[in-house]
Amino acid sequence: MNPALIFATMRRVLLQLRHDPRTVALLVAMPSLLMVLLRYVFDSKHTFSSIAPALLGIFPFLLMFLVTSITTLRERSSGTLERLMTTPLGKLDLLVGYALAFSLVAILSVVAAIGVSVALGLHLVGSFWWLLLVTGLDALLGIATGLFASAFARTEFQAIQLMPVVVLPQLLLCGLFHPRGEMATVLRWASNGLPVSYAVEALQTVARSSRIGGDYVRDLLVVGAFVVGALALGAATLRRRTA
Repeated sequence: MNPALIFATMRRVLLQLRHDPRTVALLVAMPSLLMVLLRYVFDSKHTFSSIAPALLGIFPFLLMFLVTSITTLRERSSGTLERLMTTPLGKLDLLVGYALAFSLVAILSVVAAIGVSVALGLHLVGSFWWLLLVTGLDALLGIATGLFASAFARTEFQAIQLMPVVVLPQLLLCGLFHPRGEMATVLRWASNGLPVSYAVEALQTVARSSRIGGDYVRDLLVVGAFVVGALALGAATLRRRTA
C-alpha cells in the first residue's frame, strides 16, 4: 500500500462529502437523534441504560453500511472506479482511503451519540474511551461491509435491498432482544458467526464493568478481523471494468 495514494483517495472522498451536507448531517446527527427518541420512548433511565449500549453498536453499523454501499456503488456505476483502476492506484489503496475518509465522519457520529446517551442518563461503569473504541471499530465494520456489499448491486435500490440481508439478522441475533446464551442451538451458532454480536457484547461489558478482561479484547479482535476480511474481499471484487 502507498500512503500518498491512500491520503489522496481519502482527501477526494472527504471533498465529495463536503459538497453533500445532507449525507454528513445524516451520518453525524441521526444516531444521536435515535438515542434521544429511544430514551423518551421508554421514559426510564434504567431501561435506557440496559439497552442503549447494544444500540450504540447497531446504529453506527447500520448507517455507515447504508451510506458507504450507496456511495461506492454510485462511483462504480458512474465509471469513476473504472477510471481510477487504470491509474497506479492499488485496490487496497483505494479501499483503505475510502475507509479512512468515512471513518473520520464515523468518529464524529459515534462521539456525538455517546455524549448524548450519557447526557440522557446512560449509566456507564467502564471508561468512556473503551466504549468509544469498540463503537468506532463497529462503525468501521459497517464501512468495510458496505464497500464489499456494493459489488453485488447494480442500482442504489439494490444496495438498499442488501441492508435487510446484512443488518437485520445481526440485529435479531446480537443479544439485544434475548440473551445469546439462551437462544436455540442453531441460532446461537449463527450468532457466534456474526461480528455485531461481538461488538454488542463488548459494549455491554464496558457499560456494566470497570475492569476490561480477556473477553473484551477477544471481542475487539473478532470485530477487527471481520473488518480486515471485508476490506480484503472488497479488494477482490474490484475489476478493471465495473459496468
